[in-house]
Amino acid sequence: MQTLRLVEALTAGGYHCVTVCYFEYDFPIVQMYEKAGSRVVCLSAYGRRPAGNRNVYRFLQRGLKRVVDEYRPKIAHIQYMAPGAMPIFILRRLGIKTIIATLHTDASIYRSLSLIRFLQKHTVKAFTCVTQAAEISFFGESRLYANDTQLKKRNHFTIYNCLSPRAEITDTALPAKTIGVVARLEHIKGADYIMPAFAKVLKQHPDCTLAIVGDGKEREAKQQQQKELGIADGSIQWHSTVPHSKLPELYRTMSIVWVPSRTEGFGLSAIEAMSQGRPVVASATGGLNEIVHNQKDGLLFATGDIDDLAQKTAALLDNPALLQTMKTNALDNARQFAFDEYKALILSLYNKLTNEAK
Repeated sequence: MQTLRLVEALTAGGYHCVTVCYFEYDFPIVQMYEKAGSRVVCLSAYGRRPAGNRNVYRFLQRGLKRVVDEYRPKIAHIQYMAPGAMPIFILRRLGIKTIIATLHTDASIYRSLSLIRFLQKHTVKAFTCVTQAAEISFFGESRLYANDTQLKKRNHFTIYNCLSPRAEITDTALPAKTIGVVARLEHIKGADYIMPAFAKVLKQHPDCTLAIVGDGKEREAKQQQQKELGIADGSIQWHSTVPHSKLPELYRTMSIVWVPSRTEGFGLSAIEAMSQGRPVVASATGGLNEIVHNQKDGLLFATGDIDDLAQKTAALLDNPALLQTMKTNALDNARQFAFDEYKALILSLYNKLTNEAK
């Protein structure tokens, strides 16, 4: 969704975009990119990834050469640093001098940062990070990109992600005592914290319900955990993965949203919840420390501390006045992540790079 927002910003600014998908793809997503004004090139006709790094490199080299020969891009923007730095090195060899790379995580997922730092010093024109915490983890320092930022030969800075398409800022009444989780049900997202914490909240608020939106490897384990903890089926609403267009409607059925991740580069679900006026109780990790302002538009709990998560949630449910204040503040906070703010920064950066390339 964030790459789609990038395409929307660039096409709104008059740029011609070609989105290149290396391997797997989903046809409805391809259609969304085309509707946003981008040409889409899927290098793998059947959405398959070659086996082995050597075959992957050869595959990318052939595919990216076709794209460069046909479209002659002035700027290449690499998203998600996967598979590794292969596309960056290939594009440089193909003659693309202006390359941007976006890091959507913090550095904790990398065993070594030597390659990232080599690319930053010698190859990539600008690394953009999604939070200052992420930027610091990679480069030891950070700065927010602004319209008056002066570019150097090599750059790194932070440009925050923005709200997903159709996640318009909307003020609606808070429903009664419904906790929501919108996430992949995986270990890194803190899926194993959800049921034990909710069981503790239920002891103080037996009329509370839990809405879980998402799917993943741990879904069956969560359902088994529900039975072991004696949580009644009527206390939990299970939703599989839903289209992004439906998420705002689901957020509005919640009064508090949990983001219990073990690590989080940005925290898109946090700002999506706030765009609907929903206070967030989130792990004090990574970008969530910047997105959620503790005691103002949400609460931060010690990462991995189930008791802390449960106690802070129960205390917030005990204080409807504070919950309402946090709702108002959440809406205000979400406005800084509006698409127009993001678009202005992206176009500012691209315009500077385009002028340099002339």
